[in-house]
Amino acid sequence: MTTFADLGLSANLLKALEKTTLKTPTPIQAQAIPHIMAGRDLMGLAQTGTGKTAAFGLPLLHRILDIGHPPGPKNVRALILAPTRELALQIKDNLEVFTKGTPVKVTMVVGGASLFRQAQSLAKGTDVLVATPGRLIDLLERGDVSLEKCGYLVLDEADHMLDMGFIHSLRKIAKHIPLKRQTMLFSATMPKDISEIADTYLRDPVRVQVTSEGKTADKVTQGVHFIPNGDKARVLEEYLKKHPTEQALVFGRTKHGSEKLMKLLATWGFKVGSIHGNKSQSQRDRTLTEFRTGLLDVLVATDVAARGIDIPTVRHVYNFDMPNVPENYVHRIGRTARAGAEGTSVSFCAPAEMGELQAIEKLLKKPLPILGGAPWAADIVAAAPKPGQNRGQRPARPQGGRPQGAKPAQGKPAGRPAAKPMGSKPKPMGGGNVPRRAEGGAARAPRRPS
Repeated sequence: MTTFADLGLSANLLKALEKTTLKTPTPIQAQAIPHIMAGRDLMGLAQTGTGKTAAFGLPLLHRILDIGHPPGPKNVRALILAPTRELALQIKDNLEVFTKGTPVKVTMVVGGASLFRQAQSLAKGTDVLVATPGRLIDLLERGDVSLEKCGYLVLDEADHMLDMGFIHSLRKIAKHIPLKRQTMLFSATMPKDISEIADTYLRDPVRVQVTSEGKTADKVTQGVHFIPNGDKARVLEEYLKKHPTEQALVFGRTKHGSEKLMKLLATWGFKVGSIHGNKSQSQRDRTLTEFRTGLLDVLVATDVAARGIDIPTVRHVYNFDMPNVPENYVHRIGRTARAGAEGTSVSFCAPAEMGELQAIEKLLKKPLPILGGAPWAADIVAAAPKPGQNRGQRPARPQGGRPQGAKPAQGKPAGRPAAKPMGSKPKPMGGGNVPRRAEGGAARAPRRPS
């Protein structure tokens, strides 16, 4: 059996590891660490919850410890880019556990926090900078940080960066980093665009893959419940009441719909919070802390916040809205069954979401077990609102030149069924009936032009 000591890590890091729950390397760690220690560029593919942060963090810190002197003012030795604030915070927290008792300094800069304070924290330089792309560009443009001496670049959750439109930001940032560097790219899936990024930014990389694309955590029991949009909230309530002492994570498509669902669950007596792009950094941090410490039993989140949630006590994931990017399904349900535990995932599928379900099953190469209802007939699917009309996605540009994002002209929905199949209990919830742009999906346009 391989141990961390067998991998050649420094004594300081091995001592820090003794105080953690990491006893033996995971497959991605055992395969990636030796290559990174040897100075090779690396492209790592592994599903969520497999220990990717330690896979790049430990060898990176080992190499930095060998330098032996502090960085200069505003200088950065290693840059780790993450797509969301939550993931950046998770990476920073993990690295600080490994660096305890060493002179290595880890700094985080993300949107939603004080730009002035972040500039102050970078004034004396830092060994490792964990950053979200937008905030890092702000600091670079102000001259508050320099990447001229950055010798290491890590792109974590690279596929999610593409989903969020960060490719233009990556190009801007890469121009500030020397070509002579070691680059590591980690991703849970490997679409074509990721391979193109690897060809652009990595030099003769070693490819490490410990799972196949679309593979979900082995210990997640999955299923789908066919249910009209208007009945989803009550069905979710029934599922949550079956496991009153176990924590659950609920995914919505839009910020507005997720917040509305959270408030409804609160009125029904659940200890629930929400995190999404409309929340400030302090609000998101506080809510995650309350969920992590057990003060909240249910957390409603959008995909943009999903990948930073690493809470082993989550036992249930509910896809209140089906993800419009099939790979996001893998990331969502990867929030449970972590660290060898077991978990369940239930996806609610309305008529208009049959396309999303089919895309997910194609990715998984198998159908999801049916937990309730029956697959929607073709005529019901055809009569349902199409993607982009009022299902939480950006409307497509209609003929006639109406601006992108404007409300499309439409008359009465003649093709919609006259009555809801299961009655009309609560009003429809979530992204299914809110004309707002999806958050964190592929349709999201980049905030900054190239």
